[in-house]
Amino acid sequence: MNYPFFIISNHETKYCIFDKPFNLVMKTAVTHLFFLFLCGFCFSQKDALNLGDKYADDQVYVSVAYSQFYDQPASVSRSNFSYSLSTGFIKDLILNKQGNFSVGAGIGYGLDFFNHELKVEEVNNNTIFSSDTSIRTNLFKSQNLEFPLELRWRTSNANKYEFWRVYAGIKFLYNLSNNFQFDDTSNLRIKYSDISSYNKLQYGLTFSAGYDEFNINIFYGLTPIFNNGKIDLEDINTKILKFGLIFYFL
Repeated sequence: MNYPFFIISNHETKYCIFDKPFNLVMKTAVTHLFFLFLCGFCFSQKDALNLGDKYADDQVYVSVAYSQFYDQPASVSRSNFSYSLSTGFIKDLILNKQGNFSVGAGIGYGLDFFNHELKVEEVNNNTIFSSDTSIRTNLFKSQNLEFPLELRWRTSNANKYEFWRVYAGIKFLYNLSNNFQFDDTSNLRIKYSDISSYNKLQYGLTFSAGYDEFNINIFYGLTPIFNNGKIDLEDINTKILKFGLIFYFL
């Protein structure tokens, strides 16, 4: 666990947690408490039902995935080890009396981390793409709001907490921030944030299936992450593919 500490300099006391502003720490704490409240509320609602009652399966989700770029330009090889994390809440709207068919709509937060080989630079509000094998590291990070929409089937009932599920749908992503950085041959670190050609609104197909809390999860991006990007006169249609685990908490 990380604890706050104090730095005393020139008779002034500054409150820090790993150099993060205090209001950011408070926002993070409030967010965590909010999700804990949702978990408790959903669980208590389901506990009060009897077999055969009409119910909805509202859920908090947490996912971790291995991520890759696909549909890359010919001059760029696939990305190296990369990952994605996300969490959020999905509201369940049942479609039949048994409650085993429903539509889910939600909101969440996602973080993507890519170790890749496409060099991205921003010069005079223009994005320049190239393939440079001489750079030492090449990283891309993004933060997104997520809006999942799913058609859901499961074998649950009002008092059955362990069941099989198959969910399929579409997820919309709105980019909050994007950062590209690389180290050149002289070990100089170069960073670019919120580049002009980044596609702020993206979407892709989703599929998850499994038993109880543990489920496989796939995201297949349908929109390129760059708008009007070119490298060596070739269009850049790079998209994102994720596959991993998603955990649902009632």
